[in-house]
Amino acid sequence: MAEHDNKTTAADLLHGDYTYGTVTDKISAVVLSGRTPRSWYVGFAIAFALVMLLLWAVTYLFVRGVGIWGIDIPVAWGFAIVNFVWWIGIGHAGTLISAILLLLRQEWRTSINRFAEAMTLFAVACAGMFPLLHLGRPEYFYYLIPYPATTGVWPQFRSPLMWDFFAVSTYATVSVLFWYVGLIPDMATLRDRATGRFAQITYGILSMGWRGSARHWLRYQRAYLILAGLATPLVVSVHSIVSLDFAVSIVPGWHSTIFPPYFVAGAIYSGFAMVLTIAIPLRKVYSLQDLVTIRHLDNMAKVMLASGMVVAYGYIMETFIAWYSGNIFEQYMMYNRMFGPYGWCYWLLIACNIAIPQLLWFRAMRRSVPALFILALVINVGMWLERFVIVVVSLHRDHLPSSWGMYYPTVWDWATLLGSLGLFAALLFVFIRLLPMISIFEMRELVEEKQEQAP
Repeated sequence: MAEHDNKTTAADLLHGDYTYGTVTDKISAVVLSGRTPRSWYVGFAIAFALVMLLLWAVTYLFVRGVGIWGIDIPVAWGFAIVNFVWWIGIGHAGTLISAILLLLRQEWRTSINRFAEAMTLFAVACAGMFPLLHLGRPEYFYYLIPYPATTGVWPQFRSPLMWDFFAVSTYATVSVLFWYVGLIPDMATLRDRATGRFAQITYGILSMGWRGSARHWLRYQRAYLILAGLATPLVVSVHSIVSLDFAVSIVPGWHSTIFPPYFVAGAIYSGFAMVLTIAIPLRKVYSLQDLVTIRHLDNMAKVMLASGMVVAYGYIMETFIAWYSGNIFEQYMMYNRMFGPYGWCYWLLIACNIAIPQLLWFRAMRRSVPALFILALVINVGMWLERFVIVVVSLHRDHLPSSWGMYYPTVWDWATLLGSLGLFAALLFVFIRLLPMISIFEMRELVEEKQEQAP
């Protein structure tokens, strides 16, 4: 009996009297019915306005240069790099949910993996924008690409910019393939159920001739498993490479060997917080409480708690090593973080990332939908503040006191940040409207398993 209690079954993950057909009807109706909730239009209008703000800010940036931002000497990296690291971290949860939990045969991923994968793509798109904007002369971005130039000039492979180019582009490519391959059976379902000719043709092209034969399923499962195996090490490697952008320097607060695992844990932490931020409103607006159950939210909260404890360990070890090393520059860096001009940022991130998430130890908190939503927003803010502290606070006071200075973000810094949030939200709204946000065929498998387990 105890063994059965600890095992996740289909009945635990799916509530309601669903059948093979009703699951298909419920999920596909969101795309094909044409009845779009008013809240979708309101949300998309706000997101579109923020996208226009982003275009305005980027256009002005191209005209005037990066001097419109608050960056200066010594803080030559500002919001652009903070936002880059933050968005890359958010993009990790989708790959973790889809690839790693698939390899571990965790069935609870089924209801959330599709929009988590889409979230990954949109977050990586937002992240990839910031290094290009930060170049100052983005029209020469192709210098990052190792192409056979007739001048014989090759990129500097020891530059972190090069590492980021290869890491992010590889991660984006595998994520797109993994997401699209998972969509193919559902595209065929939408093709067969669509009534409009244009929708039939569009979904028919996207389904790539899928007919559901045994040969198709065999090839699909092989490809899906191979892509999951490729994506799994990318979760660790991509953010490790991003962390090495800092760790290879000699700046106090950056020169740390703990950064790669510390950044990966932080990426999973912020990524799952964003998944919860998206999943909770979606299940409410589209009445998906029977498909995205409290059990799913509880499991995501547990993963978030575990990764949050690893992040807390990283904070503690960073402070301990600064003291134990006897390095006066590292010791002053930690003192400045806690009690310097930006001390309020440090203590606020400790509250958001360590203190408040301890509420997740309580089962009632993990199963309270409003509390989880608020907590996810708090963690998202806290993880952005963490990147701000790492980037800005480490730079504004380094080895040379005569070069100390303050960083004050301008309205254009904030406009670019808010615009990237709008771009992310707009892409998510379009995805929800045009493609199934939950995997139809995987939910069918859970329904069949539930019916087989029924007495």
